[in-house]
Amino acid sequence: MAKCAAGRTPPSQGWKTFLKNHSHEIVSVDFFTVHPTMEWTSRQLVEAFPWDTAPTYILRDRDSIYGRVFTAMVEAMGIEDVPTASRSPWQNPYIERLIETVRRDCLDHVIVLDGPHLNRVLTDCVAYYNESRTHLGLEKKCPMPRSVEPPEIGPIRKSRILGGLHHRYFREAA
Repeated sequence: MAKCAAGRTPPSQGWKTFLKNHSHEIVSVDFFTVHPTMEWTSRQLVEAFPWDTAPTYILRDRDSIYGRVFTAMVEAMGIEDVPTASRSPWQNPYIERLIETVRRDCLDHVIVLDGPHLNRVLTDCVAYYNESRTHLGLEKKCPMPRSVEPPEIGPIRKSRILGGLHHRYFREAA
């Protein structure tokens, strides 16, 4: 290993730098409790990465949904399959955290009637997550920032999200 002038090894890149440098090569996948077939899962992979846009790596857990059909498709697409160790959700923390948030903030409180209803619920949940829900890691801001509304605009109002499960507060012009 190369040495710095002071005899130390040069510092390696930090985790954030590594992710930024390689984000276009890495994909992480997981499923909620609704499990489709292995064939459906492999078709989703092809549809997600058409025309030679496949990532270099795919990180996934060891769910049975990623069976022989899925792994054969991953190999055929030239993607390196990186399954996490058994029962180790911390090895895929970003997707696990997102799934936990969607379940806790949304799906644990809703009875899903059918596929189209699930799609509407998840669309509303993602919009809430990105446009209204504050995040501690973003200094209590939303991923899609909104402007501060001064008191002069008018009184505070609220709009219902997900049937009243969550609310978005705003000022309404008088």
